[in-house]
Amino acid sequence: MLKGGRRKVREGRVISSSMDKTASVQVARTYMHKTFKRVIRRRKNYLVHDNQNELNVGDRVRIIETRPISRNKNWRLLEIIEKSK
Repeated sequence: MLKGGRRKVREGRVISSSMDKTASVQVARTYMHKTFKRVIRRRKNYLVHDNQNELNVGDRVRIIETRPISRNKNWRLLEIIEKSK
Protein backbone atom coordinates (compact mmCIF):
# COMPACT_ATOMS: atom_id res chain seq x y z
CA MET A 1 0.00 0.00 0.00
CA LEU A 2 1.21 3.53 -0.81
CA LYS A 3 2.18 5.86 2.00
CA GLY A 4 0.89 9.43 2.11
CA GLY A 5 -1.51 11.15 -0.25
CA ARG A 6 -1.38 12.50 -3.74
CA ARG A 7 1.11 15.21 -4.66
CA LYS A 8 -0.26 18.67 -5.31
CA VAL A 9 0.08 20.06 -8.82
CA ARG A 10 -0.08 23.80 -9.58
CA GLU A 11 0.10 25.88 -12.74
CA GLY A 12 1.72 29.31 -12.91
CA ARG A 13 4.15 31.75 -14.53
CA VAL A 14 7.88 32.09 -13.97
CA ILE A 15 8.67 35.49 -12.44
CA SER A 16 12.38 34.99 -11.77
CA SER A 17 15.00 32.54 -13.01
CA SER A 18 18.23 34.26 -11.95
CA MET A 19 19.14 31.64 -9.32
CA ASP A 20 21.08 28.48 -10.14
CA LYS A 21 18.76 25.45 -10.60
CA THR A 22 15.91 27.43 -9.01
CA ALA A 23 13.06 29.49 -10.41
CA SER A 24 10.34 31.51 -8.74
CA VAL A 25 6.83 30.66 -9.99
CA GLN A 26 3.73 32.75 -9.27
CA VAL A 27 0.48 30.80 -9.02
CA ALA A 28 -2.77 32.76 -9.26
CA ARG A 29 -6.10 31.42 -8.06
CA THR A 30 -9.59 32.89 -8.04
CA TYR A 31 -12.50 32.00 -5.81
CA MET A 32 -15.88 33.35 -4.78
CA HIS A 33 -16.16 35.08 -1.41
CA LYS A 34 -18.48 33.17 0.88
CA THR A 35 -20.46 36.14 2.18
CA PHE A 36 -20.09 38.91 -0.38
CA LYS A 37 -20.21 36.71 -3.52
CA ARG A 38 -17.37 38.62 -5.16
CA VAL A 39 -14.52 37.08 -7.13
CA ILE A 40 -11.26 37.27 -5.19
CA ARG A 41 -7.86 36.84 -6.82
CA ARG A 42 -4.95 35.55 -4.78
CA ARG A 43 -1.33 35.01 -5.84
CA LYS A 44 1.41 32.98 -4.21
CA ASN A 45 5.08 32.52 -5.11
CA TYR A 46 6.81 29.14 -4.99
CA LEU A 47 10.50 28.31 -5.34
CA VAL A 48 10.81 25.52 -7.91
CA HIS A 49 13.70 23.15 -8.55
CA ASP A 50 14.80 23.45 -12.21
CA ASN A 51 17.65 21.00 -12.70
CA GLN A 52 18.54 21.94 -16.30
CA ASN A 53 18.14 25.72 -15.86
CA GLU A 54 15.70 25.70 -18.79
CA LEU A 55 13.11 28.17 -17.43
CA ASN A 56 12.90 31.81 -18.50
CA VAL A 57 10.79 34.67 -17.18
CA GLY A 58 7.25 34.49 -18.57
CA ASP A 59 7.08 30.73 -19.18
CA ARG A 60 3.85 28.96 -18.19
CA VAL A 61 4.74 25.85 -16.19
CA ARG A 62 3.19 23.02 -14.21
CA ILE A 63 4.89 22.24 -10.88
CA ILE A 64 4.51 19.33 -8.47
CA GLU A 65 5.05 19.07 -4.73
CA THR A 66 8.06 17.04 -3.63
CA ARG A 67 10.30 16.37 -0.64
CA PRO A 68 12.16 19.40 0.76
CA ILE A 69 15.11 20.21 -1.50
CA SER A 70 16.25 23.23 0.52
CA ARG A 71 14.86 25.45 3.26
CA ASN A 72 12.15 27.05 1.08
CA LYS A 73 12.11 24.76 -1.96
CA ASN A 74 9.47 21.99 -1.88
CA TRP A 75 8.36 22.03 -5.52
CA ARG A 76 9.91 20.77 -8.76
CA LEU A 77 9.24 21.37 -12.42
CA LEU A 78 6.77 18.91 -13.95
CA GLU A 79 6.46 20.37 -17.46
CA ILE A 80 6.69 23.55 -19.47
CA ILE A 81 3.27 24.34 -20.93
CA GLU A 82 4.22 27.39 -22.97
CA LYS A 83 7.54 29.11 -23.58
CA SER A 84 7.69 32.92 -23.34
CA LYS A 85 8.05 34.93 -26.50
